[in-house]
Amino acid sequence: MYQDKGSLKLYKFSIAQKSIILRACELNLKLDNKNEFDLMSLLTILEYPDSRLRTVARNVDRVTTSVSNFVEDLLETMYAAPGIGLAATQVNVHKRIIVIDVSAEHNEPLVFINPTIEVLGGMQTSEEGCLSVPGFFEQVERSEKISVKAWDKTGTPFELKAEGLLAVCIQHECDHLEGKLFVDYLSGLKRNRIRHRIQKRRRT
Repeated sequence: MYQDKGSLKLYKFSIAQKSIILRACELNLKLDNKNEFDLMSLLTILEYPDSRLRTVARNVDRVTTSVSNFVEDLLETMYAAPGIGLAATQVNVHKRIIVIDVSAEHNEPLVFINPTIEVLGGMQTSEEGCLSVPGFFEQVERSEKISVKAWDKTGTPFELKAEGLLAVCIQHECDHLEGKLFVDYLSGLKRNRIRHRIQKRRRT
């Protein structure tokens, strides 16, 4: 998830590509390991309307070293993009894992494994963007206050109450785990316009 248009203007998309490529070069990966997480080295963010973004993620059975390494790569990809949230689905790993950092200094990462959300009340409308829909921002209405239960990066269960931007970001990223994007909250006309503009941009 992007925070706002201002953040987008500060970076070029090539930053993410360069950072991820450097990360991949540093790792001595063995591709004969068939573990779904181990196979992820270069975390390429899928872009709408890629059909893989519609895949419903599965629960993580247990937090292994491979899962922990994947979480670190997911965080690095999020920071490099740059974004304030990223779901495993967005990098074509269909497990229920999201990472978030809405802190001002971008130094307070949150990891949610197998998250479940309970709505506590209120509604808020805010401008949202998405790393899988780069360059587009729209107003979306979501619950103002929520409670989320999940495992942290060590597999320890926790519960967190959130509101404001954090609540929006958690809901946005959890939508990805269900195969849903923020553009699904828009009219069909707006979705089609975004899809056509993205496809046109790829052809140029």
